[in-house]
Amino acid sequence: MSKAFYSSRARDDFNRARLREMFGRVLALLRNEKDQLLSLTEVKALLRPHSESYRGLKTVPIDRIVGSEGRYHDFNRIFLPRHEHLRGRWVRVDMAHLQQIELPPVALYEIGGVYFVRDGNHRVSVARAQGAEFIDAEVISLKSRLPLVPRMTKEQLKKAVIELERKEFFHRTRLNKLVDGVELEFTDTGRYDEILRHIHGHKYYINQSLPQEISFEEAMLSWYRRVYLPIARLIKGERILGHFPGRTAADLYIWIVGHWDALKRQYGQGYPLQQAVRDFRTRFGMPVYNPFLRAWLWLKGRRRGARPAEGAQPSAR
Repeated sequence: MSKAFYSSRARDDFNRARLREMFGRVLALLRNEKDQLLSLTEVKALLRPHSESYRGLKTVPIDRIVGSEGRYHDFNRIFLPRHEHLRGRWVRVDMAHLQQIELPPVALYEIGGVYFVRDGNHRVSVARAQGAEFIDAEVISLKSRLPLVPRMTKEQLKKAVIELERKEFFHRTRLNKLVDGVELEFTDTGRYDEILRHIHGHKYYINQSLPQEISFEEAMLSWYRRVYLPIARLIKGERILGHFPGRTAADLYIWIVGHWDALKRQYGQGYPLQQAVRDFRTRFGMPVYNPFLRAWLWLKGRRRGARPAEGAQPSAR
């Protein structure tokens, strides 16, 4: 068959793929679902893999390819093309597929049991559009503490990472066993590591005035009762949680401690904590005088996985 025939077939394939993508986008909108690929950069920032290994050439199930290193905006969740500017390269790859021309393996990263495209996004897209179930790939594996599933969204992944960090923190410290009704819930990753740094800092401070070094457990209980709880109670007493929809007292503790340190550097070590809490609320909090606005902001925070109010994090870290 002629080149013109294959070119026409490939253009028709692209048109069908674009039409399916547009219908999928509308359906996802109606269902309030995400229809986008995961970004490998964002996933790595959440999971923080600490090693990688070359796995060689493998045959990979296409439905376990869930994201891309750099082209995650160009394709939807099932790798259908999202933009017209992808047509040229997509059609050329599809023509090769239709003519049964062997293409080089794609390059993938594996993390938590799913895959991200390092090179070959168009080849994955064409293969999936043509109904292929497997694709040859050169794989580099990134070690993850958390298994992933193909339809996991970024928000679901973030929650899973936070829950894993929470379990690891309490397993390591036993704080929840030593204190009844412990309150320490976060909506961001990496916060339990920050709490460990706070505890170690508190331990160092206490040991400066003692002849014998106290244990980590003693320092932790002292930090929780003498540092964390008073600030958490002040946060609730000042009713500032309503100014930060979707956030917890522990979230605000982290930010306010950082904000208080900055104020003390600026105005002196005697700067009062209560004033720091109020200053933080004034500078970064959302207005709460409108109950409908509060409800909308709260729902928005829930749908986005309880993201912070814009502007609150930079100064509070």
